[in-house]
Amino acid sequence: MTDQGPAVIPALVFDGERVSVLVGGSVTAGRFTVGGAGVVIGPAGMVIIAEASDAPARSGVWSAEEVRLIGPAPAPVTERLMGSPWGADESSLPIHIAVRLGEEVLYLGTAQVSQAGTSDGVLTDCELRLEAPLSRELLNRVRPPLPPVDLPGLEWLRHVNGDRAAALEQFVTGWYPAGDTTESPSTYSPSRLPGGLRQLYQLAKQRPGALGTQNSILPEPDLHTDHLGEMLVFGVENQGGFFWSLLWTLDGPEADPTVWFREFDEEPIAEQEPLSGFLIQFSLFEASMGADYLALPNRLTAPQVEQLTQALHLVPLRPFWPWAPTHFYVAPGLVVRVSSEGGEEFDVWAGATHRSALDPLADLPVDWTRFDG
Repeated sequence: MTDQGPAVIPALVFDGERVSVLVGGSVTAGRFTVGGAGVVIGPAGMVIIAEASDAPARSGVWSAEEVRLIGPAPAPVTERLMGSPWGADESSLPIHIAVRLGEEVLYLGTAQVSQAGTSDGVLTDCELRLEAPLSRELLNRVRPPLPPVDLPGLEWLRHVNGDRAAALEQFVTGWYPAGDTTESPSTYSPSRLPGGLRQLYQLAKQRPGALGTQNSILPEPDLHTDHLGEMLVFGVENQGGFFWSLLWTLDGPEADPTVWFREFDEEPIAEQEPLSGFLIQFSLFEASMGADYLALPNRLTAPQVEQLTQALHLVPLRPFWPWAPTHFYVAPGLVVRVSSEGGEEFDVWAGATHRSALDPLADLPVDWTRFDG
């Protein structure tokens, strides 16, 4: 990957005395633990000392550019990172990052808050961007790789233009771990719904993520017709900007109906794939959007897209989404979507179930805005 920004600085071993200097006071005055990381607060700054770990649920180094603090965080930490509501804003004071490696602590530099989440005023998670990215060698020290895992396979791909129900089931069950079975009341008789929707709802009983993360397939009780009673609305954008629907009749459903995309009060546009292909495309789109590990480049040219996708498999379906026609490329545990409104510059988003699934993209000469590999 291509690093941008300030030059990489070497990690420095430091001790409690240096921590005191960085925070401007005693290291015992404002010491807290947040998600397994030690946090020391003083009048001159904050020091976060994380453990060397790649566990997603613990605070630590996430990538060469990003450190994550996993809450809940006590009030002094929340106020320092997000700004005090009572006037004095100390959130601009420097945030120093270090990682404990056995008996030594490596100082990695300073960082700035890039994103944070709260619940009832309590910091639940915080992403901090390092002002100088880490070298790959140093990253591997302070974020030891997770043990190898079995990545979701591509058996489903050979069924895409044959048995699409099998393709959908194999992709969803391979990508999402099974959880507790959930039951929801049905407003519409199962016989009134196309087989593809019935299948997705059945899969979502144990894998709710199958209904979407960014956009969503409505839960069965929330299905409804449009204001004219002509279309059955079954999918919506996360902010309500557009929706997907099927032609609704009193007769039995079509086996594989046309899916209609509609923005606000504009005329509906037919998706290029019928419901069977649309549900595979929807599942791929949402899997990439909701993945724990992402690779996001700046807009790419056609030759760059060709280079990025040459080691991947194209999903053989017509383009998804009329707004910005989108194709999907896959590898084990990896979904890459490529879209373009004009055909000259392309938006690319890659999502993976595990860091190792991003390996095919790691050495490409691409300017990444985020790379979790």
